[in-house]
Amino acid sequence: PNVGKSTTFNVLCGMSVPAENFPFCTIDPSTSRVKVPDERFDVLCEKYSPASKVPAWLTVTDIAGLVKNAHEGEGLGNAFLSHIRATDAIFHIVRVFEEKETGVTHTEGQCDPIRDLDIIRSELRMKDIETINKTIPDALKEVKRDAKNKKAKETLETLEAALKWMEEGKDLRFAVSHFKWGYKEIDVLNDCQLLTAKPAMYLVNMTEKDFLRQKNKWLAKVKQYVDEQCPGEQIIPYSAEFEGKIVEMDEDARKAYIEEHKVKSMMPKIVTQGYHLLRLIHFFTAGSDEVKCWTIRNPCKAPQAAGTIHTDFERGFIMAEVMHYSDWFEAGSEAACKANGKYQMKGKEYIVEDGDIIYFKFNVTADKKK
Repeated sequence: PNVGKSTTFNVLCGMSVPAENFPFCTIDPSTSRVKVPDERFDVLCEKYSPASKVPAWLTVTDIAGLVKNAHEGEGLGNAFLSHIRATDAIFHIVRVFEEKETGVTHTEGQCDPIRDLDIIRSELRMKDIETINKTIPDALKEVKRDAKNKKAKETLETLEAALKWMEEGKDLRFAVSHFKWGYKEIDVLNDCQLLTAKPAMYLVNMTEKDFLRQKNKWLAKVKQYVDEQCPGEQIIPYSAEFEGKIVEMDEDARKAYIEEHKVKSMMPKIVTQGYHLLRLIHFFTAGSDEVKCWTIRNPCKAPQAAGTIHTDFERGFIMAEVMHYSDWFEAGSEAACKANGKYQMKGKEYIVEDGDIIYFKFNVTADKKK
């Protein structure tokens, strides 16, 4: 609590939810869709002047803060944990400012983001351990019922390996590569809806003063902690105070303030990186009627990408006519792309790339076989 979650959410989503200086100001989660910034989309819209413009969206939920012993019911306890279970990835916001700098209290007294990260990770892990401990007895019964049941035995082995991993103080998402788990093991764990299996990103909230001078005594320590404990995961330093200030300015004042201090808003980066954290990319359909981003999971083959437009597109898929955005931009038009040999016909095995401009050809001659 009191790290800047709701303030950040307000800025991200352009909406107003309570953001007060007391713990658990946020009780029920607030959800909003945030436009994913993409200069390529803007250029396509400028080129085609379409009647309809549909960007990519990221759905963001503001969830109440987590405190020590939440897994045992402290704070908002189990309510919080059920809310976070419904998400696909987590933005962990940690504060690196003292109460005396902002007047915002800290539930643990003193500011210590390393302690706070330990609490967050420990609470999520303890809840996962509790979940797996409740699941193992049923898996054990299945093995005892039929010793030749290979699937039941593999399920039990996966659960026991996951339990041991987390009891050693490690988050489950890092076990997948360690154990070289495949779809079978991942399906077992997905059924448990485990919290530490979700990808995460760390947003380090500092005062406007520290953000403008790009200095804070905790930044290097937080970076070292994440690199050691959560390898490969990203941290983004930002200031909710700064973001809240510039969002209230008119466009000219905002531009002048940003140029004066030689900084920029981190919100576009946070949204874009959050989008890619979910392994999401998008392709475009573009014309005078509509320019639209179609969100797909990476990797995705052409027929499945076509299916995001309509199931008939996937069912009757013939081919995808593809221009890479960079080729289209360099050529200046679809006709120039064709003349340059950059307008390509792709089949069922083509893996769609982020930013492809695609037109699908399909033919559905009969009802789908049942």
